[in-house]
Amino acid sequence: MGTARHDREMAINAKKSLPTITNPLERLRLHCLARGSAGIKGLGRAFRIIDDNNSRTLDFNEFLRGLHNYAVMINKEEAEELFRIFDKDGSGTIDFDEFLATLRPPMSNARKDIVMQAFQKLDKTGDGVITIEDLRRVYNAKCHPKYLNGDWTEDQVFRAFLDSFDSPYDKDGKVTKEEFMNYYAGVSASVDTDVYFIIMMKNAWKL
Repeated sequence: MGTARHDREMAINAKKSLPTITNPLERLRLHCLARGSAGIKGLGRAFRIIDDNNSRTLDFNEFLRGLHNYAVMINKEEAEELFRIFDKDGSGTIDFDEFLATLRPPMSNARKDIVMQAFQKLDKTGDGVITIEDLRRVYNAKCHPKYLNGDWTEDQVFRAFLDSFDSPYDKDGKVTKEEFMNYYAGVSASVDTDVYFIIMMKNAWKL
């Protein structure tokens, strides 16, 4: 889908920029983008695993644990400063959907719209999650080189496709709207103009 090269460039640029950036939010964003487009989504997964009671909120200790589990090199003072940015109402907890939305590189509405069009095209059942069942209806696995040479079954082709949007540490074979948007926010960070981003999405998904 032409994003591998963007991914590499973005990761290199993020690593280069890190030493010069002092804003803690921007630093955390760069830490994630240095891992490629799926970086922010991966951090989201790390937090979801820690959120044992499914409250979709994190207190400071959980927040710190999530960052460390995801191997973000950050000291306690910087983590406290970050936590205060996200804990807008001073309640001592942060809502992690809001956290991820704030952390995502900003995207114009035009870019968000085209990403949602691609998601809706793939989500054939309309349940807000892309699964292998959805992909069967839109994606012909039999044309994949690894299927053709006998290395993979159809399901393995679909699974590899879904895994590319999934966090490297917790692949569950399902891609939510949030994960899809987080992935493309990462891709978007490496594409300068809306026009080029929209053309790239239209070509990739035949929109």
